[in-house]
Amino acid sequence: MSIVIFGLLGMLIIGTPIAAAFALTVFINADRLNIWIDGLSTIPYDNISSFALVAIPLFILVGELMNRGGLAQSLAATADQIIGRIRASFGYVMILASAFFGAITGSSVATVAAIGSTIGPEMRQRGYPRSYIASLNAASGLLGVLIPPSIPLIIYGSTVGVSITELFIATIVPGILLTLCFAIVHWFRSKRVLEGGGESPISTVLSNGVRERTKNTLLRSSAALIMPIIVLGGIYGGIFTPTEAAAVACLYAICVLFIQRSLNFDGLVKTFYAAAVPAAAILFIIAMTGILNRALILNQIPQDLAALMTGLFENPILFLLAINLLLLLVGMFMETNAAVILMGPLLAPSAAAFGIDPVHFAIVVVTNIEIGLLTPPLAANLYVAARTNNVHLVEMLRHFGWFLLAAVVALLLLTFIPSLSLWYRFF
Repeated sequence: MSIVIFGLLGMLIIGTPIAAAFALTVFINADRLNIWIDGLSTIPYDNISSFALVAIPLFILVGELMNRGGLAQSLAATADQIIGRIRASFGYVMILASAFFGAITGSSVATVAAIGSTIGPEMRQRGYPRSYIASLNAASGLLGVLIPPSIPLIIYGSTVGVSITELFIATIVPGILLTLCFAIVHWFRSKRVLEGGGESPISTVLSNGVRERTKNTLLRSSAALIMPIIVLGGIYGGIFTPTEAAAVACLYAICVLFIQRSLNFDGLVKTFYAAAVPAAAILFIIAMTGILNRALILNQIPQDLAALMTGLFENPILFLLAINLLLLLVGMFMETNAAVILMGPLLAPSAAAFGIDPVHFAIVVVTNIEIGLLTPPLAANLYVAARTNNVHLVEMLRHFGWFLLAAVVALLLLTFIPSLSLWYRFF
């Protein structure tokens, strides 16, 4: 089996597309794995025909609709009006706007691109170095996953068999915790990166209409903020399933944007196309990963790994510590959704053997792998933030490490204080 694992890693290192690498690993080693290739033919379709997975393209479409319809600007205006008088306020505006946007799209990279292009220029006018802006932008993008809805959590829940509704509820407190951790880092670091410890005074409104204190802007902002209330309220209230909530959110977004005349029919067609490409890529990875997961299960690899883990570690604390180190390493080298699909089913039996709650373990797994968006060599958030804010990645190194440290601290708290994830069971 080690040959198979090293073969998979080798293909990923040389740049083989993720979906192809997962499938080819099984096809090339079919004899070693005692698998008939004919028996794998229906697995890709079966893997993506789940009703729960329909939520992925729908939430991606919601993000595209609201981003192209000016949602990011509206959210920035709202955040600025809430906390605009605090010292170094625009760092908090970026964090809060990322949280708002993440509560709608469920995508970390989309949050980085949308909020960075909206708030980054204004932060530069207020005296922030580009490298600091990009670092804060990349870190705040993690909130796009921890604040529900979350595409990686949808994938984890559907592949491992954990309630997606419970996962969404569980991430509320972790999302707030990570937001506070980033805010604390900004409070300390802004004193050093800003001349005189405070932002440069700006008498004009936000560039590109981000801060327009008009009735129209407030109405647009309120329309945007109603969406997470509809989505999450419907899910938590038992009115919608997560997939149905995603469909309702799409209809709501289309209606709002047409009423506000923020999007015409041609723009709608382009938005559907822009959402279809990443959605298809994610679903294709899920389809091909199903082949590898089936091969692992047939060869009882998860069960053997669970037995190995229980033999190596005597208590859940050591096990969780080892899992954290493993998943942080995996997140550095694998794309987020692919890593969740692969590692979730592989490690869940081991966690169950230690009596770890499946919802708590899901939050630990996804948070670990998401931190990989800040850790090279892949580090998608860093690359997108660097490009969005027009800064070299090397210049970001002296700043983003503080936010990475804050994310790791939050991860350790979530790992070893299960009640932070399971808070809803106390009510």
